[in-house]
Amino acid sequence: MTDMKRIALQKMEKPRLGIMGGTFDPIHYGHLVAAEMARVVFKLNKVLFIPTGTPPHKKRRDISATELRYEMVELAIQDNPAFDISALEIEREGPSYTVETLRILRRTWPEHELYFITGTDALLEIFFWREAEEIFTLIEFIGAARPGFDASDFFLKVQHEHPEIQEKIHYLEVPALAISSTDIRVRVRRGESIRYLLPEPVRLYLEQNGLYVDK
Repeated sequence: MTDMKRIALQKMEKPRLGIMGGTFDPIHYGHLVAAEMARVVFKLNKVLFIPTGTPPHKKRRDISATELRYEMVELAIQDNPAFDISALEIEREGPSYTVETLRILRRTWPEHELYFITGTDALLEIFFWREAEEIFTLIEFIGAARPGFDASDFFLKVQHEHPEIQEKIHYLEVPALAISSTDIRVRVRRGESIRYLLPEPVRLYLEQNGLYVDK
């Protein structure tokens, strides 16, 4: 066996951890389907959901309390043994910057390959994230998109402007991504049905806690 083949084999044998961050306000089937499809397609051993604490780029001022968003994620993933949750960001004071979280995860899971699962809309902004160059040394990206989304311009930009990281960005088509947290919040405020857009335990949690209802 050549050295190159041995290195490639060792890389393939490394365990893989998927990271899914977000406000999850609320978490819905789009998040869950994307995480599960990424787990299967990229052979991830586990997907770790990390609800954000204080998102530095969110303009909404009515983001639900961290403990409520955390509990909703717990309810949503409880029946999937390959899904887990971390309070890493909500326990940290100040704005939640991705690079800081990834540094901690890299130290915590040194033997794993890390994959950050996010929407392709967020991928378009990654070059403007804090310390983006370091981020690409810590993790690879899986960009989830709804069917029919054209990401060709983005990947051409990466190929021409950032060829050194093009192998660290992957594309994944996810049917359920037409669902959005924003739409769910709007539906609740209008008194419309949100059944089957998110797990039933999460829907009941929203109802019991009066979330997203104008007061």
